Amino acid sequence: MGRIFEVRKSTMFARWDKMAKAFSRIGKEIAIAVKASGPDPDNNPALRRCILNAKSVNMPKDRVDAAIKRAMGKDKTDYEEVVYEGYAPHGVAVIIDTATDNTTRTVANLRMHFTKGGGSLGNSGSVGFLFNRVGEFKIKNSGQNLEDLELELIDFGLEEIGEDSEGNVIIRAAFNEFGNMAKALDDKGIEVISSELKRIPTTTVELNDEQAKEVLELVDRLEQDDDVQAVFYNLK
Repeated sequence: MGRIFEVRKSTMFARWDKMAKAFSRIGKEIAIAVKASGPDPDNNPALRRCILNAKSVNMPKDRVDAAIKRAMGKDKTDYEEVVYEGYAPHGVAVIIDTATDNTTRTVANLRMHFTKGGGSLGNSGSVGFLFNRVGEFKIKNSGQNLEDLELELIDFGLEEIGEDSEGNVIIRAAFNEFGNMAKALDDKGIEVISSELKRIPTTTVELNDEQAKEVLELVDRLEQDDDVQAVFYNLK
């Protein structure tokens, strides 16, 4: 328990601080969720998660509803979820989750970002083994006893519990237990601020400030790409 591990952040880069980018990311997630399991959040856990995350970034309800309607329409865009892997400068492993309607464009753009940032786009499996995929839930810290909460959730796939840098309680569950943990939190009346699937590095690379800046510049460039949903890396 204790402080949940977080890779180094730079004050130069306010990650996901652009509201338009966050809304676009969630809009694609909604489209994928609706296509997979329909527009009713009561029967679509993935869509419920999208709606929850939309609230966490203050995405207006009318924009959420519009995204659901677009996903049901005849002219809907079909997005494909594709994972890419590569190396940033100084041997830092990078995994990029994308949602794209044109993989040729996406690959070309990612290769350009890596080249300009001093890294290289790799083959599938080149760095994936350096990360564990988990479900992460953020809940408000209302004075819960984390040891008691850990005991309550251990049978629902809990792998780690702690606090983030803002004092919120972070719960991590095994990837294949994501649905079980979501249901358990709901059944126990625990309000979830946001939930998402993340890739947590099993080993990290420690760099000096100048080297870390080069890595974060590439990460920032990747995150701003329209096809990119999330970027994970093993910089300490």
